[in-house]
Amino acid sequence: MTDPLVTDVEDAFRREYGRAVAVLVRVLGDIGLAEEAVQDAFTVAVERWPREGTPPSPAGWILTTARRRAIDRLRREGSRDRRHAEAALLHAPSEPEEVGPVHDDRLRLVFTCCHPALSPPAQVALTLRLLGGLTTTEIAHAFLVPEATVAQRVVRAKAKIRDARIPYRVPSDADLPDRLPAVLAVVYLVFTQGHTATTGEGGPRTDLSAEAIRLARLLAELMPDEPEVLGLLALLLLTDARRPARTGPDGAPVPLAEQDRTRWDQGALEEGRALLRACLRRGRPGPYQLQSAVAAVHADAATVEETDWAQVLRVYDHLLALTPTPVVALNRAVALAEVAGPAAALDVVDALGLGDHPARHAVRADLLRRLGRAAEAEAAYADAARTALTPADRALVERARHRRSATRPDAQPGSGS
Repeated sequence: MTDPLVTDVEDAFRREYGRAVAVLVRVLGDIGLAEEAVQDAFTVAVERWPREGTPPSPAGWILTTARRRAIDRLRREGSRDRRHAEAALLHAPSEPEEVGPVHDDRLRLVFTCCHPALSPPAQVALTLRLLGGLTTTEIAHAFLVPEATVAQRVVRAKAKIRDARIPYRVPSDADLPDRLPAVLAVVYLVFTQGHTATTGEGGPRTDLSAEAIRLARLLAELMPDEPEVLGLLALLLLTDARRPARTGPDGAPVPLAEQDRTRWDQGALEEGRALLRACLRRGRPGPYQLQSAVAAVHADAATVEETDWAQVLRVYDHLLALTPTPVVALNRAVALAEVAGPAAALDVVDALGLGDHPARHAVRADLLRRLGRAAEAEAAYADAARTALTPADRALVERARHRRSATRPDAQPGSGS
């Protein structure tokens, strides 16, 4: 049986890691030192909390301990810069006052991680590492790249921030539009990482999804006239609204076509729809707005049979014109199968350059089954199970494999599950 106090440490890590790192980065100006100090604090928590009990304020305990560990490290190293940082720590209040136009440490940390001097893969890896506390192994599994590649990206990104003295702040109003696409992409990927549970056995990382929604709300407050910001927040809300129905009583994942739609969060759906209407009225549709439009079409259908697949296909036509990627084309093929039949969709899927992508195998398997090509479908299901990233994904494949009615898998959070 798991020790409940060990579970308390794990819960605190999920909730507080990113915030503690962000607060210390603001005080220290050193991402590496801040991360090491917070990791040290959680190591101490693992040792002490089971013996001494969980403190009344786990967040405060972690931050105080991390500050002390940072001071210890600075004293051992003893350089001038380190002595200055030590002095800043010693004289800073326990909860340093936040200054500037945005009073949120984690949002400033995201903008730092998404500085244009860093490559997009490095931006994503560093944000997931610092904000979500994901390990190198988890990030590598999420994006299907070697662990050594992720480790190298993180190390180089930290060095670039340090050597280039990249400031820890939200950029000026004039610089915001140029920085925004990278920030939106990273917030979206943080949400997706929590929503799809690609990092292990324990189910969705709802803390990551909630943090992404919180950051999206802050961005909407910061840039209320940017339709893609509103579109991203709408997409996250419309997708997260389905979370209560995404798992069954036994904890097994439930695909969109089989979910009990009465369990969807109607408040989140209404807020998402309102945001979508507001951003589309501006007449500047972008990828996040279009993905949220797909999610809204699914939300508007009382049953899967009532889904307006023709409308979904039209939206994907626009999305594919804006972002002509194989994954978008795969999602469009799912809608095409409902409008023009599985044969037309299979021709599209077989022409895509997705290789051994698990979603491609799952979609092909469904289309082949619907065409009565049982042996080929069985082989595709086997490939989908083989390449599944988590046990939950594999369970979905096996469920589809043995289901008689048509399935409608989809690789995007906006319309898949």
